[in-house]
Amino acid sequence: MCFYVKYRMKKTRKKILALLLVGCAALSFFTAGCCCEKSKPGKSCKLVLVIVVDQLRADLIMQLEDRFGPGGFRYLIDKGVWYKNAHYSHVTTLTAVGHATIFTGAIPADHGIVGNYWLNRRSGEVIASIGAAVPGDPARKILGPQQLTADTIGDELVLASGEKSRVFCVSVKDRGAILPGGFLGKAFWYSKDTGGFHSGEYYYKTAPSWLAGWNRLKKADRYKDKKWQILKDKSTYIYGDNDNRGEEKTYNVYFNHRAEFPYSLPDNKDFYSLLRFTPYADELTRDFACYLLQAEKLGQGDFIDMLSISFSVTDFVGHTFGPCSLEYEDNLLQLDVTLAKLFQFVDKTVGLDKTLVVLTGDHGVDLIPEYRQRLGMPAGRIGPPDFDRAINAVLRKKYNSKENFVLGFRNPSIYLNLPLLEKLKLNTAEVEAAAAAAVMEMEGIAFAATRSDMLRGGLPGVPALEKLRNVFHPSRSGNILVMQEPFWFLYHVHDEDAAMHGSAFSYDTHVPIFFAGPGIRRGVVYRRVSPRDIAPTISLKLGIGLPSSASGEPLLEVF
Repeated sequence: MCFYVKYRMKKTRKKILALLLVGCAALSFFTAGCCCEKSKPGKSCKLVLVIVVDQLRADLIMQLEDRFGPGGFRYLIDKGVWYKNAHYSHVTTLTAVGHATIFTGAIPADHGIVGNYWLNRRSGEVIASIGAAVPGDPARKILGPQQLTADTIGDELVLASGEKSRVFCVSVKDRGAILPGGFLGKAFWYSKDTGGFHSGEYYYKTAPSWLAGWNRLKKADRYKDKKWQILKDKSTYIYGDNDNRGEEKTYNVYFNHRAEFPYSLPDNKDFYSLLRFTPYADELTRDFACYLLQAEKLGQGDFIDMLSISFSVTDFVGHTFGPCSLEYEDNLLQLDVTLAKLFQFVDKTVGLDKTLVVLTGDHGVDLIPEYRQRLGMPAGRIGPPDFDRAINAVLRKKYNSKENFVLGFRNPSIYLNLPLLEKLKLNTAEVEAAAAAAVMEMEGIAFAATRSDMLRGGLPGVPALEKLRNVFHPSRSGNILVMQEPFWFLYHVHDEDAAMHGSAFSYDTHVPIFFAGPGIRRGVVYRRVSPRDIAPTISLKLGIGLPSSASGEPLLEVF
């Protein structure tokens, strides 16, 4: 009996060993066949097409899934991987911050773009997220990526090819083109004065001849006789009844009539500016990008090229009408048609089978606060004057002074008047604490953290506050960093736009991510991921270096 047991155990061990050997061989085979083959640059991918839709809420893409036509979003849904639960991990869910995060794979504290704007901590000078003064000539500024403190996926692509790969970026917004391009790409953006596209001296000493050729075509002028009509029957729209609400105020100012369809563009000096508030500006952006792609012969050489397109109209429409409006919904359906024609052109010139396509949003957007109030929900607006009143009331009494203790506000930072604190010989940490306590008493404020606490890591271990830490930059952030309560509008211009983004809540952080292209199978992923994962995923897919400060995780389904 003992001999039989030993014999059976010996045979079992041999079977287990054999299975382990077979398993290891299979793993080695599949690993080599999948990862190594796809990491060879230029073999199956000739073009990387990264599309950012400014202010794209993930939930609305899911709601409209069955109403998209063929070839646009449908191409990505049917042919690619759709990450339905992607969230940003910072509080400043704003255009510049989102674009920088996507293309660097880093948090704002590392890539340096802590807002659309921030202030000089001593002078109060407004510093934009793009551009910088020329050394030795502070009055002259050049638009470019000078404010980035990390490089981008495009920079790494150019370096990996010995500067033979090319990177081009296009957007209606200057920051939507400049930040994706990094330091080594070329950026082009729309002129609201001429209706053309232009670049800058950071990128070219002499602009390419094809750019002048495009602008001579005056493509924007073809929309002077067009009206923005809804694409489908009104009864098929989720928000068909949300047209001409009283809370939709911006178009009333611009067009001097009711905010309802159809929209006519005026044939006057404001035409090119107002075009940005219609789907036609995205059409124009697409046509320019296709013209560029053909002129530069992108994706047709020996090395991989990259084209980034940031579609801006959704942001203009969302700020004007809010996301739960007929205008926002119809614009997404119009964008779907624009994407379909873009993909058709790429397929004809490069081949979609040779193009890695990525689509995401730079942030979401909240509903109009007055609309929420009308529905009986808690909501409101907070602006810089509110901070000034609250802080000055406390500090003037505490320090027996009539001076202004507040230098200014740019999301999420309140900047204190440092020269005044020095003049009064006050302890900065003590003043910050008193100011933060005053801000915490304000309606609509959830949390206020001081710079001193941030520097010594003195914040509570609350997940929401991690989003505040991720945006803190010692030399760019202010003395008090604030987070609002849900549904509260917070921006340095607090009374112009109807709806706003820029918070740490899901309506602002939640965006879709799509990957489609060579070797990618159709799939839907529900686990929580981040747009910060896009750049590392592209790097590993192409077999090139990661951007310098990238901290995202590769999205394994893309492999």
